[in-house]
Amino acid sequence: MALKLVIGSKNFSSWSLRPWLALEHAGAPYEEIFISFGDPDWREQIKRYSPSGKVPFLIDGSLGIWDSLAIVEYLHEKFPAAKLWPSDAAARALARSVVAEMHSGFSALRGSMPMDLQMNAPGKGHTPEALADAARIQQIWRGCRARHGAGGPYLFGAFSAADCFYAPVVFRFVSYGVPLDPTAKAYCDAMLAHAAVAKWRAAALREPHVDY
Repeated sequence: MALKLVIGSKNFSSWSLRPWLALEHAGAPYEEIFISFGDPDWREQIKRYSPSGKVPFLIDGSLGIWDSLAIVEYLHEKFPAAKLWPSDAAARALARSVVAEMHSGFSALRGSMPMDLQMNAPGKGHTPEALADAARIQQIWRGCRARHGAGGPYLFGAFSAADCFYAPVVFRFVSYGVPLDPTAKAYCDAMLAHAAVAKWRAAALREPHVDY
């Protein structure tokens, strides 16, 4: 039985993007259940699946998993060949640390620069607090790339859960014209060229723009 992933708007839902990328990377067969934030009853639609009333929500037979990090951890266990976490113990510990920081932090950046792929507003949301978050994120990227990035263009060389979690930030930096250091610029370019990231972006740009 194929997995099912309930997601929200690809233009707005940063939390949906993360496990969607993980599923695409794993090459697992799955059904995407898309709920448009433009639907007047979108909240009720989500509640038909998710007890939290939020997306994403992964369905595997009788099992339901909410929270993007819990879903990615489950996919790592279900599809170990995908290597969503780095094989090296030190790299894996760092990857889990930076993912946890992304999962629970950067509230100023989230609030001032919400993910909106259709947005093109350089300078908008550039509060001191949001730019401090952006600086910290670029510091994280430099550290990951310097320590573990030799094997490829992503944070830990090969594509991993860490890239899934920072993908929405890449879109934010593009939409709001955040100044980038050379390492961050190269990483953003690599992410935008990634097939699954480009697939999500193309779909997001085709969505009718809605306020919700």
